[in-house]
Amino acid sequence: MEAPDGLPVPQRYWAMLTVALALIMAVLDGAIANVALPTIAADVQASPASSIWVVNAYQLVITISLLPMASLGEHYGYRRVYQVGLAVFTIGSLACALSSSLTTLTLARVVQGFGAAGIMSVNGALVRYIYPRHQLGRGIGLNALLVGVSSAVGPTVAAGILSVASWPWLFAVNVPIGLAAFAIAARSLPVNPLSGQRFDMLSALLNALTFGLLITGIDGLGQGESGGLEIIQLVLAALIGVALVRRQLSLPSPLLPVDLLRIPVFRLSILTSICSFGAQMLAYVSMPFYLQNALGRSEVTTGLLMTPWPLMTAVIAPLAGRLADRYPSGMLGGIGLGAMAIGLGLLATLSAHPSDFDIAWRMAICGLGFGLFQSPNNRTLLSSAPRERSGGASGMLATARLIGQTIGAAVVALLFGLYPANSIPLAIGLATAIAAVAALLSLLRVKHQ
Repeated sequence: MEAPDGLPVPQRYWAMLTVALALIMAVLDGAIANVALPTIAADVQASPASSIWVVNAYQLVITISLLPMASLGEHYGYRRVYQVGLAVFTIGSLACALSSSLTTLTLARVVQGFGAAGIMSVNGALVRYIYPRHQLGRGIGLNALLVGVSSAVGPTVAAGILSVASWPWLFAVNVPIGLAAFAIAARSLPVNPLSGQRFDMLSALLNALTFGLLITGIDGLGQGESGGLEIIQLVLAALIGVALVRRQLSLPSPLLPVDLLRIPVFRLSILTSICSFGAQMLAYVSMPFYLQNALGRSEVTTGLLMTPWPLMTAVIAPLAGRLADRYPSGMLGGIGLGAMAIGLGLLATLSAHPSDFDIAWRMAICGLGFGLFQSPNNRTLLSSAPRERSGGASGMLATARLIGQTIGAAVVALLFGLYPANSIPLAIGLATAIAAVAALLSLLRVKHQ
């Protein structure tokens, strides 16, 4: 039976509230742990290098489980996967708050990661069922606003909590919010038609191995490690990935959505997303080093100078979502990514002694362009897939973002190791070129819309 076209008001507002609460928690937890790492390492008597796993374990688990969780949503319902993910995330948060060693904290972060993947994987699919078709861009724009604001304020929230409480409270605050979101979800989230297919456990295992080896291999090369083990990991990722794709070709509802990648506009949107997030991460990682090491700005000033980017993205994203309901997203995305490329190019050509204003307005242009791209692109990714494959589209949306961010961060680390004297200009210049390529890819979608 065909699902209704969106939820009635006020159920729609309650459904978006629970989606918003969970999304904010999942995004914030990816950002606040970075700020607290030195404090956590000192408290649990761990070395800085080993404490990195508090962050890496969370991100790695999310990456390898996004597509399996999205597939579970198609088989058993997005609502159910979301609720289980929210419950697991809340339990994982409590376990993090009660941890007294690096080992138990890392294991608790793994649990949190699986919960976050359950939330993120079906987030877009739920929005597609919450909003009517003609308002889908509005809902996606709101999602982009929440992600942008959460990413921007994450370090500030962490610093605020640490100024009045110990680090376990960074995770403990999730517990009451998670319980409230779960209660609202039980009464408001939509029910979607089920695929009727059995969940493919072998595909889930192959997917985990492919993306796990790919991410750790890329990250290892970026960190300047020996190279032998990392090359083996990448080769294994490629071989297992081939086996994964071959298996998916024979499935009616494949876990890795090769059926959706056959749709030209979907394929172009995925490539555009990977390139855009890669360019963004190249700038995000390299700019703080430039501001502090080359220009001598303080940590506080650096944070303030980086803020115009996510702030402008958050401001523009809802407007871009509404525009995407009326105009081709390929055109909007092309204009946005073109503006982002111009902003990055202007950052690359800064004078030797720029003022704070010179830096801030260039960052704002980048954020404006990225915001104009993100919501329309996400709308196209979701709406170009058949409605019963919304889970696969939602999972690929989140996976493309993580792959782009991982590659971008690894490339910056690699440039730091190979070209220490010129690494930052090279990183910003490469980000400019990749953003320009992404703009062209976005414009290619216009003929398919």
